[in-house]
Amino acid sequence: MSASKKVTIPVSIGYGLTDIMGGGAFTVIGAWLLFFYTTFVGLTPVEAASIVAIARIVDAIVSLFMGSFTDHFYKNYFGKKFGRRRFFLLVGAPLMLVYSLLWLNGMNYWFYLAVYLAFEIIAAMVLIPWETLPSEMTKGFNSRTKLSTCRMFLSALGTFLATFIPGLLIKHYGEHDANAYLINGVMFSVIFMVCVFISWKVTWERELTPEMLAELEAETPPRTLGEKLRLLGGLFKDYASTLHVRAFRKHLAIYLFSFTAKDVYNTVFVFFCVYCLNVSSAFAGSLLSMSIVGLPVTLLSGLAIIKYGPSRLYIFSYTLMMLCLAGFFYVYRFPVENKMVMLVALAGFYQVGRCVLEFTPWNVFPFIPDIDEMITRQRREGLFAAVMTFSRKTTVAIATFIVGLLLQWGGFMKGSQAQPQEAIQTIAGLMFIGTVSLLLIALWQALTFRLNKSTHKVFVDEVERLKANGRKQDVTPETRRIVEDLTGHPYDTLWHQNDASSVKGTRTVSSVGE
Repeated sequence: MSASKKVTIPVSIGYGLTDIMGGGAFTVIGAWLLFFYTTFVGLTPVEAASIVAIARIVDAIVSLFMGSFTDHFYKNYFGKKFGRRRFFLLVGAPLMLVYSLLWLNGMNYWFYLAVYLAFEIIAAMVLIPWETLPSEMTKGFNSRTKLSTCRMFLSALGTFLATFIPGLLIKHYGEHDANAYLINGVMFSVIFMVCVFISWKVTWERELTPEMLAELEAETPPRTLGEKLRLLGGLFKDYASTLHVRAFRKHLAIYLFSFTAKDVYNTVFVFFCVYCLNVSSAFAGSLLSMSIVGLPVTLLSGLAIIKYGPSRLYIFSYTLMMLCLAGFFYVYRFPVENKMVMLVALAGFYQVGRCVLEFTPWNVFPFIPDIDEMITRQRREGLFAAVMTFSRKTTVAIATFIVGLLLQWGGFMKGSQAQPQEAIQTIAGLMFIGTVSLLLIALWQALTFRLNKSTHKVFVDEVERLKANGRKQDVTPETRRIVEDLTGHPYDTLWHQNDASSVKGTRTVSSVGE
């Protein structure tokens, strides 16, 4: 654990490798799992969607506790030895092999539910502490952007591999051979294991603060059941307290609505290609693999977010995606010449917007705990990561189940190569109306999001000034305005001089199991 290490490009790449799993695994799941379960395994759309929904809701609850657990894991023997965040990467690496079991054919509903639940929990155990590492490793905007840019570049690579390789395997084995999906799962599970291990190897954590060291030295008497229940209640209050930060509320709304829009698109797209456009699932995989454009786009986005700020990137991304969806609708409704060429072009431009959509929130996230510090005088990276993960998994579970429910309600017939017209119209409606509606809500929030490089620097400089015993009365009008806008609180109510643990809604929570 060191605060003196530098964030180099090799370190940033090593850190970002874990998002090959984060981007790749859930891209494959989102694009192919429902199709695999309804076409090969023989599950109904509701049964297939319920596997994802149940597992992610349970996982979302586990994720809530994971954030606080890692925040306080430095008190544990393994946390002292391996780091409160990085320990979970070391343990999670070999467990990535569970992913391959998702793609076994011929098992029953309960097997698939159990395996998917296990993988979701393992992924949360890795991703939640891993997401906090940029805040642990450096305070600098540019260094964190370097980490996040490499992360998102590798996520884009994972997304491309997760769409390109299945398409190749399906083309090689044939449209009706389930072995293509199993081989794909085995390959990716090994890749994920190696990537997570490398991230553990090259990263580090910030040094323990004096308050943490004092807490380690203090002897904590055993807690009664009543005290543990009160701690649990306090933990949920802490989660709710993250919403006291205005920048985080807007960030969370943008993140959830835009990513859920992307999820609806991914879940429906293969169905849309096969049943609405009458093209093969292998060609659908080729269209999804246009995510290759995300590699250069991610690098350009890393420069653009510094120059233009997140808000403009959001507006560009959502507008481009909606224009491409309008193009897909046109191809669906009207006969066009060179249909395949037009689909490839639309898929490519859509992936540009999708890449920027995924890139921007996770570049913004490391700066949210800095805003919170002005309110709470605490570093709560794990808490914010847990709330992000819980919210994300809850919304994607609900969205996936609704998609499955609507498909079945619309007359979708499991295992059939031809679908009734009502089912085809339902698929098209989900593709266009569902995705565009969610993007419009995200766009509405993005128009008033003002956290960027310049406002963040002003904000952090003010926090450092106050840490150095600067007087609150000496704040400049511009700094006051920025601080109030990002926190959502009057400046005079911030940075209380009393003990941070007494600030309303920001109590320090120890592990409930202690």
